[in-house]
Amino acid sequence: MVKAIDAVREKKMGWKKACKQFSVPKTTLMRLSNVKYGTPDEAVKVMRGRPTVLNKGIEEELVTYCLAMKASFFGLTRTDLHRLAVQLAERNQITHPFKNEIAGKKWVRLFLQRHKSKLSERKPSGTSYSRALGFSKENVEMFFGLLDEVYEKGKFTPDRIYNVDESGITVVQSKVAKVVGLKGKKQVASLTSGERGALITIVACMSASGSFVPPLVVFPRKNMSENRKKGAPVGTIFSAHPSGWIQTNSFTQWFRHFIEFSNPTEEKPVLLLLDGHFSHTQNIDLIDLAKENHVTILSLPPHCSHKLQPLDKTFMGPLKVHYSEEIRKWLRINQRPVTAFDVMELFGKAYIKCQRAEVAINGFKVTGIWPLNKTIFSDAEYIEEANKHRDSSFYEGVLNNKSKTICENLNPPTNENQSTPSEQGAVQVCD
Repeated sequence: MVKAIDAVREKKMGWKKACKQFSVPKTTLMRLSNVKYGTPDEAVKVMRGRPTVLNKGIEEELVTYCLAMKASFFGLTRTDLHRLAVQLAERNQITHPFKNEIAGKKWVRLFLQRHKSKLSERKPSGTSYSRALGFSKENVEMFFGLLDEVYEKGKFTPDRIYNVDESGITVVQSKVAKVVGLKGKKQVASLTSGERGALITIVACMSASGSFVPPLVVFPRKNMSENRKKGAPVGTIFSAHPSGWIQTNSFTQWFRHFIEFSNPTEEKPVLLLLDGHFSHTQNIDLIDLAKENHVTILSLPPHCSHKLQPLDKTFMGPLKVHYSEEIRKWLRINQRPVTAFDVMELFGKAYIKCQRAEVAINGFKVTGIWPLNKTIFSDAEYIEEANKHRDSSFYEGVLNNKSKTICENLNPPTNENQSTPSEQGAVQVCD
């Protein structure tokens, strides 16, 4: 097509001859040979149909701004896009058909469709300010630097690298699946086993090679009974506490269990990654046992587990989804509420579905822990700098100095009360 357009414009041949020689549609050639479409290379890229209100360059800037706002936990909604489109059109003196200072639903729908390779509507998960501020480039680089030193010193292989974390379950499902119902009905009900349930803590652990340590289950009671253990995964150990939360002595019990399972030696030491929960960091017995049994303990940076904890990334979420589904099926079949005596049977079925080597291996891979990847996170994912410089000049840098008009129209609020890296805590190591 490029050669045909060039031949017609240079008057080397007419439309009819060019169509036959280059095997291109006549009507398309007649349309694109007009000089208003630019050079032959630009002409063949012209899309058919009416032109968009905002040109390609402005739309690309808006796409980049959407991604920058999402990275700073201030993601734009459809309503924001409605208003930004009008502001951009007026700021750039572009004639537009928008009324009442807001773009139509059709424009937003087509805008998202045109840029579907980069943008999609997602339901965000809540992230606290502590997590947003804690996940900084400085903290992560310090952690990866320390992890690299630990790897070099201990010569750890993937089967000797573990991650442990706790999570809570109840007799009430936390995830309710969508159901098929009557169209137009405003409210659809689904049966649950209760309004709320007592917390049961699960301590899970997996290695970078894909193996799993049998879990610890903490029941909310003073004494443990055998009839509550039915259906638990093989090798599971149990503890009891009135609150159902993990305690220092409970975690020490699990750590002894972990040592028996991993069997660390002086020649083959073990690395255990964990978060800064008080049962981990304020546990003298744990530290003494780690030193005596050749276990190196490395603590994740504060408020970074949503990014750096392998179990959080690939295991805990699916586990709760499968557990909720098991409760739903139980209620449908047994026609009675789930009790504490039934929990282990349902948890055991959900745990087996998630206890897969690929889940563990991917968890360590996407966090950059194994194989070690210090550049696993892009600059857009580091939120600390965004909170330090939450003004138009920062976003001009994010957008490569291309979208000054957008930044002027929607500047997020400043946050002057930022904590310094020293105030946020430090990574802890014990070997």
